Amino acid sequence: MSREKAVVLVSGGMDSCVTAAIAHTECELAFLHLNYGQRTQQRELKAFNNIADFYNVRERLVVDVGYFSQIGGSSLTDTRISVSKADLESQEIPSSYVPFRNGNILSIAASWAEVIGAGKIFIGAVEEDSSGYPDCREDFFSAFEKALNLGTKPQTHLHIITPLIHLAKADIVRKGLELNAPLELTWSCYQNETKACGICDSCALRLRGFEQAGVEDPIEYVTRG
Repeated sequence: MSREKAVVLVSGGMDSCVTAAIAHTECELAFLHLNYGQRTQQRELKAFNNIADFYNVRERLVVDVGYFSQIGGSSLTDTRISVSKADLESQEIPSSYVPFRNGNILSIAASWAEVIGAGKIFIGAVEEDSSGYPDCREDFFSAFEKALNLGTKPQTHLHIITPLIHLAKADIVRKGLELNAPLELTWSCYQNETKACGICDSCALRLRGFEQAGVEDPIEYVTRG
């Protein structure tokens, strides 16, 4: 019996990798990745392809959406804005927030899903990040799913799946290890493409997750906090 097809949004980071591992247990995978002018674009693309190779994913779509660099407003896409050092207690929107990025990528995913006959869209959003990222909240995804189904063909029925939404980073690490996800192939750093910086928000959240899970992060860092 053939398995249902799912579009999995794979940035190349740990969360999207573990999400792919979860989707792999139940669906035929199609991987989607965005090049949006981010500082670590080439390194993230490498991680995406490495993860896709690991899961033998044949259907891959890499979309160039350089307009995010033109829009600006984020330290990930505008080199005039510095990537801030991690402050994991802050409730402010960080400089790394890319305005409405998830809304854009989900729209692209819905278009592709409709063409290839996928009924699910997996995204590795985590509400632990949502104090800074408003498009990482469960209520956003619920509302957006309704919009996608209103804007597609009547026979199209899309479900946005967020399997990590309520997990802490340590739990995501444990889930990845349980599913033998290739965490060593992932890349989370916001500003470096060789060794991860260890001091940006993404590195700090990741390192804290591995520390709390009681295992060592397999990638190299300039500094580990």
